[in-house]
Amino acid sequence: MSNYPKPDAATLLDIYKKAALIRFNDERVIKEMTAGKLIMPFYSTQGQEIIPSSVAANLTDDDYICTIYRGVHDMLAKGFPLEALWGELAGRVNGSCKGKGGPMHLTYPKKGMMVTTGVVGSSMPIAVGLGWAAKLDGKGQVSIANFGDGASNIGAFHESLNMAALWDLPVIFICQNNRYAEHTSFANSTKVERIAIRAASYGMEGVTVNGNDPDEMYGAVKVAVERARAGEGPTLIEAMTFRFNGHLVGDAAHYIPREELAAAKERDPVPALRKRLLADGVAREADLDGIEAEIKAAIDAAVIAAFAAELPDVAELKRDVFAHELA
Repeated sequence: MSNYPKPDAATLLDIYKKAALIRFNDERVIKEMTAGKLIMPFYSTQGQEIIPSSVAANLTDDDYICTIYRGVHDMLAKGFPLEALWGELAGRVNGSCKGKGGPMHLTYPKKGMMVTTGVVGSSMPIAVGLGWAAKLDGKGQVSIANFGDGASNIGAFHESLNMAALWDLPVIFICQNNRYAEHTSFANSTKVERIAIRAASYGMEGVTVNGNDPDEMYGAVKVAVERARAGEGPTLIEAMTFRFNGHLVGDAAHYIPREELAAAKERDPVPALRKRLLADGVAREADLDGIEAEIKAAIDAAVIAAFAAELPDVAELKRDVFAHELA
């Protein structure tokens, strides 16, 4: 048992709503791709839903988040509008980036969602820059950097942690350790047993938690956010989890031992949280059925709106690329 503050009933229910939205949306994306209606790379986040849902429960719209190509769940948890998301996935003008970015380049600054990047690990230096801006502004904002276990082995990780610690920046580094960096297991790519222990070498706080446990995940982030807002510097949180699908849609993930995957799915955190809400009397079956029906209806509406929207004009290929359009 940890000593972290636990989410109250209302917060726990909110975490479930976010997690259910992420799961249902992920399933719908894969369904539309399988039907040939969406043609794009997509990195499923099934199995990792509790992490961003618990993170977002501690943030305000003014707080910043940066994430990577496997980051739709991070964006949805913080409130990315479904219509703007699906417009982007479908390459339509009603997308958040006018249909030009797709799932790997989502942005919605109105709610602090500054960038989704396709470059491994680049969420970290960007989040550090935003953390520096937040410190200069003095408004108590925090900056979240989401990344995977594989990204912890590149230079940007070490440079970002060093700078954030040196300047006491309000940055929280969330390593979503899903055990596999693309097609390589954690054991075959990283010598240390826990990524969080690397924080000590930069003089900053580092913790490893069960990212599939809403109590641990919420509590660790709450403590880190409070420290950051108080000017006490950054935190590295290693959230242990597991992804249920291959690196991207179309990858059969033969490199993941079947028994390991089956065991992870047995501990699927979304139905586990649902079961807990019922057992603890936080919600009734009818309540959760109604919430889930509303989520699915909202996704349906966003999908319909996306495919009904116009495709971008060819002129968009050169717009938002250069400060001044080239002749």
